[in-house]
Amino acid sequence: MIAVIGILIVLVMVIGGYLGSGGTMGIILKALPFEMVMIGGAAIGGFILGNDMSTIKATGRDITRVFKGPRWTPADYRDLLCLLFELIWLARQNPVAVEEHIEAPATSSIFNNYERISADHDTVELICDTMRAASMNYDDPMQVEEVLDKRLLARKAHALHSSHAVQVVADALPALGIVAAVLGIIKTMGAIDQPPDILGKMIGGALTGTFLGVFLSYCFVGPMAGRMRAIADEDDHFYQLIREVLVANLHAHPANICIEVGRQNTPHHQRPDFADLDEAMRSLKKNAA
Repeated sequence: MIAVIGILIVLVMVIGGYLGSGGTMGIILKALPFEMVMIGGAAIGGFILGNDMSTIKATGRDITRVFKGPRWTPADYRDLLCLLFELIWLARQNPVAVEEHIEAPATSSIFNNYERISADHDTVELICDTMRAASMNYDDPMQVEEVLDKRLLARKAHALHSSHAVQVVADALPALGIVAAVLGIIKTMGAIDQPPDILGKMIGGALTGTFLGVFLSYCFVGPMAGRMRAIADEDDHFYQLIREVLVANLHAHPANICIEVGRQNTPHHQRPDFADLDEAMRSLKKNAA
């Protein structure tokens, strides 16, 4: 919703300011469809040329998040901590019993209690692979931690790829606007024998291309790329939380201490309340018993 409000403010302020200063929309509206075809078409074509299909699909998904916001909610952070607690506590009680959950998470009764988390392939794979590696490398927990850090860096770089691709388009739009304006000037020069009022409208139409390129770049596409980066950074906290808890587990801290380390490393606006989380963990212990 806030993204829609931002778009409306931009349109009202820019167009309203132009009209309030005595400008008219006639020339702009007449030239706008053709300028949009040239600038928008070139931008889309360049975007397709510079990216593979997976990036194009990911960009489409990430653009929708500009309007929906980050993927993970405070309830998801709480569920993640509860899920990790169940796995770590079970691993401490019965290392063999936890294997069936990390080897086959799709049929795991623990993972299936948390539908949104179990539906995220990255989260499930990260938890299972790290716990599996930990069981094979307890003599060298730093090795597991190093692999985990590298994996998280690679995941974040991949998550940011679509925002980088959109930023490239934003950076190119002013130049594409100039291309459209130059073509308009070429058209105007071909009609140099026309009266000044006709030439004036043609030049105004050509300059619409420059305006449109700059306007789209700095008022829409650039801010959209920035918002996509911010959302990717926000969602990355979810995976960093997994790291903090599992690294604490590698160093053999008690299960509740591992979860508290994760809770305190959760962003403040997403952080579960200590008392509520503690009560949830006590309930999980009681049910498991």
